[in-house]
Amino acid sequence: MLSVSDVSVGYKGLMAVRDVSFHVDRGEVVSLIGSNGAGKSTILKTVAGLLHPQKGDILFDGGHIDHTPAYDIVKKRISMIPEGRRLFGRLSVLDNLLLGAYALDSKTEIAEALADVFGIFPILETRKNQRADTFSGGEQQQLAIARGLMSRPSLLMLDEPSLGLMPKLVSEIFDIVCAIVRKGVTVLLVEQNVFEALQISDRAYVLQTGRIVLEGKGADLLQSDLVRKAFLGM
Repeated sequence: MLSVSDVSVGYKGLMAVRDVSFHVDRGEVVSLIGSNGAGKSTILKTVAGLLHPQKGDILFDGGHIDHTPAYDIVKKRISMIPEGRRLFGRLSVLDNLLLGAYALDSKTEIAEALADVFGIFPILETRKNQRADTFSGGEQQQLAIARGLMSRPSLLMLDEPSLGLMPKLVSEIFDIVCAIVRKGVTVLLVEQNVFEALQISDRAYVLQTGRIVLEGKGADLLQSDLVRKAFLGM
């Protein structure tokens, strides 16, 4: 579904990602793990069209998207949930969701998307007229994911969905990710909660200073000495 080949991305002359290659197959959960500054979020922003690579190729369903603008990336059914949620706090839950549906073509499709997200997140339906900034952190994260799903993506990218949440809520968010995958959505996940991420991942890539240094099945990487020492404190 997604192929990233020898991609390098920089900011103001400084390279944040160097010669990164990975792929995501349809129906998978693939995680990018690494410490702060490793380049994980930069990769997601580049796939989403918010940044463009200085070199390398990004293909989605066989077509180049490496220099496609972000608003057209969404129309190709790729959606990113940014770190920090980035909700419109003074708008209602429903208005936030409808903003996520701007790329859909018909009222019927928007209504179907709303029904789908309310099925996954029933709390959003019961509180759809409430302002987003009155929600708790966990509820806001649910709304952010739901808004991303409103474009009916085939590939959903999540940037640090567990950031700032209590441990109980972290487990709930990862349960939601698994439920989304069961509905046929492919997931590319950036996450510092390495244990939880690898538990639900089919495959994962470990980044250090902008390069991929290790890859493998999620279960196998949980047993890797590098991962256990660097990220799990073992």
